[in-house]
Amino acid sequence: MRSYGRRKVLALAAGLLAAAVGCSAAPQPQPSQVAATTAKPVTPTPSAETPLITPADAAKAFATFTATDDLLRAGGDLRLAMQLTRDAEAQLTSAAFLSSGNRPPRYTWGAPTLIVPRFKQGEAAPWFTVLATRNGHPTLLTFAKDDDWRLSAATQLLPGQDPPDIQRDAEGYATVLAPDDKSITISPQFMGPLHATVAEAGETGVAAGLLERGPYTTDVAEQITTDRERAKIGGFSYDSIFSAGDYPVYALRMVGGGALIQYAMTRTTTTTVETDKADFVPVPESARWLYHNDRARRFLKTTEINQYATVVPPSGTPTPAAIIAHTGALTKAVGGDP
Repeated sequence: MRSYGRRKVLALAAGLLAAAVGCSAAPQPQPSQVAATTAKPVTPTPSAETPLITPADAAKAFATFTATDDLLRAGGDLRLAMQLTRDAEAQLTSAAFLSSGNRPPRYTWGAPTLIVPRFKQGEAAPWFTVLATRNGHPTLLTFAKDDDWRLSAATQLLPGQDPPDIQRDAEGYATVLAPDDKSITISPQFMGPLHATVAEAGETGVAAGLLERGPYTTDVAEQITTDRERAKIGGFSYDSIFSAGDYPVYALRMVGGGALIQYAMTRTTTTTVETDKADFVPVPESARWLYHNDRARRFLKTTEINQYATVVPPSGTPTPAAIIAHTGALTKAVGGDP
């Protein structure tokens, strides 16, 4: 069934792209008699120096995705829409459909700015990023290759943020940073765990000062402390934990030596009845599409997926890293039966 569904999506995407190209293409000139009698040149096999992904490949993948995604959202087809996504983005796509009764928001896209890394032939996990307006809001989208291209991450730039200035070589290709790159203040592999520490412990943690204060870092830690104290007064225990998990991390070199790092985290919040002051845990309105009741017996556990894009300065720079883009939503809620 899954294989059939995937083939259906691919056929739909191919049809949409072919129609778009057919409508926009100019009439092609007829070949001359000389051309008709001249042997066609053999297409050369890509050499080891030929980039695995070209801007033309990325543009085609982006156009196919946006056209197909819009059609599936208009039809409320979650099953096929899931075939276009992966990683954290797959969970957020599912939440967008299910929380709206299979009427997820539809998007209008602006012209894409393609950020294509120079991957060598044989790269096992290629990817590329696109900056485009989505319903008027600048958004970073990263596509990763499985059997074909799927959307892995999408984050909307925060108000007032400028697009990241990605370094490019003479041919316009970007440079990927290794997970353990030490030329920046936070190596890509440590970005998620460090962010999790700041979101939980705030300015009292060991990572204090490495990330800018704000609504996705120290403010979260302060809110957790406030909610824990409030829950205790009401007879509950409360905890909220962030985890980087095994989501992929995407890192690109920026002009000036810093890096743009894209990553995702899971936030798990648990409220449990601790005293005889209360028998039930109230279910927030935002979670009732997941847990179809306004209260849960004894405990309630919610899961939230958050995606971020963070600018990290070069090593030796006192400036903290800054979150420039974010997208997130509740994706799961479980609790005791009322």
